Amino acid sequence: MSFCQRLARLLLLCLLPASVLAQTKGIPEWCKPLPRPEYRALLRMPVSDPWFEVYKVAPETFAIYEPHQAEETISYLIVGTKQAVIFDTGMGIGSISKVTRQLTAKPVVVLNSHTHNDHVGGNSEFMFVYGMDTDFTRKNARGSRADAQAEIAPDQICGNLPAGFNRKTYMTKPWKISRSAQDGFTINLGGRKLEIIATPGHTPDSIALIDRANGLLFTGDTYYPAPIWLYRPETDMDAYVASAKRLAALAPQVKMVLGAHNIPVAQPDELPKLVDAIQAVRAGKGDVKAAGTGKAMHTFEGFKFLLAEPAKGLD
Repeated sequence: MSFCQRLARLLLLCLLPASVLAQTKGIPEWCKPLPRPEYRALLRMPVSDPWFEVYKVAPETFAIYEPHQAEETISYLIVGTKQAVIFDTGMGIGSISKVTRQLTAKPVVVLNSHTHNDHVGGNSEFMFVYGMDTDFTRKNARGSRADAQAEIAPDQICGNLPAGFNRKTYMTKPWKISRSAQDGFTINLGGRKLEIIATPGHTPDSIALIDRANGLLFTGDTYYPAPIWLYRPETDMDAYVASAKRLAALAPQVKMVLGAHNIPVAQPDELPKLVDAIQAVRAGKGDVKAAGTGKAMHTFEGFKFLLAEPAKGLD
């Protein structure tokens, strides 16, 4: 938005009746600065569903962004000459399969960075889903209601939910695991190969995905440029640090890092810094602020980690 557009909006607000202004007070704070300025450098692709925004981040690589829910989940459509992978399927609030059909006519298979509900919400819309060979994955494939319902609380939604969306029945629908996958597994898209890198820690089934030929590293929830959630019972902090180190070792080989929340594009040199930051936090360094019952936000040199309190690994 240009300066003139912002000024016009400010003047309009000054002229609005008090009753209308009162309604804006209910807008969540995270929603007010959207869209994030980093998106201005990316090519936006037209899609028909306003729940999603789609950006081309590399040739035949599309970030499918959900800006209207607080977690600002990002899924990635990665297209080859024969087929495509959708790396995560988002919240399941809007139909992500309709979006992928507008972006490619090739068959699309699903691979999840992990199986938290905000990354598997659209899995049931696709015919073929890869699943990591873990009990955590198999359990989550059954679907869930509680986590999904928490995602649509009033303070979690920015703007309107899609037309026809039913709050009462919203849940993460069950899906079928078509084929098990594991560390080192490679998917051939035709002229393009994607390799799974196991990155347990955030969850037992967390993975990254690397496109070595094009220098792209998709990091899921192991890294993204926003507060990283590491407080849930399934989180293993020792495993997380080991996985962060594994990704950092790949930094010289990649040109672009693509995380699963808030902002899609980051520089590879952030990955070694991530390792330094999480190790510093575990050593008791940085700032700490309470962040709700049983959680605390730890900040170190620009990195933020939402940890269980007392934080695992702290003396």
